[in-house]
Amino acid sequence: MQIGLEEHPAIISALHAVDAAELQVKITEGELAPTVNIVGNISQAFETSFAGDRTTGATIAGQLTVPIYQGGEVYARVRQSKETAGQRRIEAEATRDQVRAGVISSWGSLESSKSNVQAAQAQVAAAEVALTGVREEARVGQRTTLDVLNQQQELLNARVNLITAQRDRVVASFSVVQAIGRLSAQSLALRVNNYSAKTHYEQVKDLPWGLSIPDGR
Repeated sequence: MQIGLEEHPAIISALHAVDAAELQVKITEGELAPTVNIVGNISQAFETSFAGDRTTGATIAGQLTVPIYQGGEVYARVRQSKETAGQRRIEAEATRDQVRAGVISSWGSLESSKSNVQAAQAQVAAAEVALTGVREEARVGQRTTLDVLNQQQELLNARVNLITAQRDRVVASFSVVQAIGRLSAQSLALRVNNYSAKTHYEQVKDLPWGLSIPDGR
C-alpha cells in the first residue's frame, strides 16, 4: 500500500497537476502587481570640423505601472484558477482512493489464488490416490475398465484445475505489481532498451536544424 501511494504514476501525475494549478494561481495574481520598467540610453557624437570636439549624452528613464481597474476580468480569472486548483486536489485524492482500492483488490485476488493452488494440489493428490485404489480393485475384479477410465478423467480434470490455478496466481501477482505502479520494464528488469527522456533530450538539444528524431523517424 505504501509503495502504491508513493510511486504510482497516476498519483505522481495528479500531484504534478496540483502543483501546476497552484502556480497558475500565482501567475494570474501577478497580473495585479505593479510593474517597473527601466530604460537606459547613451550616445556619443563627434564633430568632424574641429579636432577633439566630442559630445556624450546619457539618459535613463523609469516607468512604474500600477493596475487600477480591469473591469474585474483578472479577479475573475484568479478565482477561476483557485477553483481549478481545488478541483485538482480533489482529483488527486480520488486517484489515491482508486490506487488504494486497486491494491486491496489485487492483493485479495492474489491471496485467493494461492489458496486455490493449494486446494487444486490437494485435489490432484486425492485423485491420484483414488486412481491407484480403483486400479487395484479392477485387478481383483471389483471395478470395471469404465471405472478406471472415469477415475483417470477425474485425475486429468484435477490436473487441469491445478494448472489453471497456477496461471491465475501468476496473473494475480502481476496485477499486484500493476496496482502499485511497478509494472514497467525497469522494475521487471526486462532485457529491452528503456526509454530515457534525459538521454533523448541530450541527443537533440544542440541540433541546429533537421526534423528527424533519434530513432530515425
